[in-house]
Amino acid sequence: MEEISVKVPKDLVRILKVRDEDIPRLVRLYLAIELYREGKVSLGKAAQIAGITKWEMMEILASKNIPLQYDAKDLDKDVETLENML
Repeated sequence: MEEISVKVPKDLVRILKVRDEDIPRLVRLYLAIELYREGKVSLGKAAQIAGITKWEMMEILASKNIPLQYDAKDLDKDVETLENML
């Protein structure tokens, strides 16, 4: 994935109570969460942006009371995948 650099205020280290080197990871995570919450990216894409697994992303979303975006189309796709596997 191609990357760009963004400058953020040094205060984020104090506000988030993390080390300097943890800021890029947390910014990616918060961005991924917000993009998913707004429906702009899928669960898989959000996990990719954050650099974590889909399961980890689902746990994080659940901890923040953000519902999964899962509709009938997603269910049909999952059923088809399972049928193909069996």
